[in-house]
Amino acid sequence: MGSTTLTLSSSTTDFVTYLDHPIELEVNRKYEAAFLSLFTYNTIPNVTGENNEFQYYNGVEWRIIKLPVGAYEISEINNEIQRQMIQNDDYDKDNNSFYTDISYTKPTSKSTINIKHDDYIVKFSNLNSIGSILGFGEIEIKKGFHESINVINIEPVNAILVHCNIISGSYVNGHLSQVIHSFTPNVSPGYKIIETPRPQLIFYPVNNCTKIFEIRIWLTDQDNGPINLSGETITVTIRIQPASN
Repeated sequence: MGSTTLTLSSSTTDFVTYLDHPIELEVNRKYEAAFLSLFTYNTIPNVTGENNEFQYYNGVEWRIIKLPVGAYEISEINNEIQRQMIQNDDYDKDNNSFYTDISYTKPTSKSTINIKHDDYIVKFSNLNSIGSILGFGEIEIKKGFHESINVINIEPVNAILVHCNIISGSYVNGHLSQVIHSFTPNVSPGYKIIETPRPQLIFYPVNNCTKIFEIRIWLTDQDNGPINLSGETITVTIRIQPASN
C-alpha cells in the first residue's frame, strides 16, 4: 500500500474506529504513522465539584455560591458569582453594582478581588473553595483591594497526549508509550483547538501486522490521566505510509 490518511471522530476522548475495509500491509515491509491534526474545543473543566465554592459573609450570615462545573475564564467566574449574588439579593440595588469584583492582572498572572462593602468578608478556607483557581490560599479577606499570593490556576491540564494503538517507539516519563503527538492547549476555555505538528511530521513505527482492522485513539494529560472534554466532538487525522528506510 502507499500513503493512507485516516480521519477519526468521536464525542469521547477514548474511542475505537472499526474500518469497513481493513488496511492491508505488505509482508516484510515496514510502515510508519504520523499525527496530522486534531480539532476540538477547549471544554476541559477547570471548575469541578472539588473547587467550585465561593464563600462570603454579607453582614448577616455566611453564604456559599456553587458554580456549575465547566470551563471558565476569570471574567466568567466573576460573572457567575455576581449573577448568583443578585439571586441572593446581595448587591447594591440602588446603584446596580456589586460589593465584590474579581478580575485578572495579565502582567502578573494573578487575580484581584475588590470588596466594596464594610461588612462583607470572603473566605477561601472551605474544603471545595474556588480560591485554588484564583491563586488565593486559605485566608479571609475584608473590605479593600486584594491581590492573590499565587498565580491563577485556570488551566487544569499542562499537556494533552494523543495516543494511537497502532504505533510504538515513543516515551512518556521514561516509559514506553503509544503517544503519537503531545501539545499544550494554546486557547482559552471555550475556544476552538486547532492542533497541527510543527515544524514537521514525526513518524513512529507501525506495529508488526498484515492488516489493520481498527484504530484506537485516546487522550490523556501529562500524568496519563483521562481528559474530559465534556462530550465535545474531537477529530484526529493520522497518516500511514511505507517507512522511508
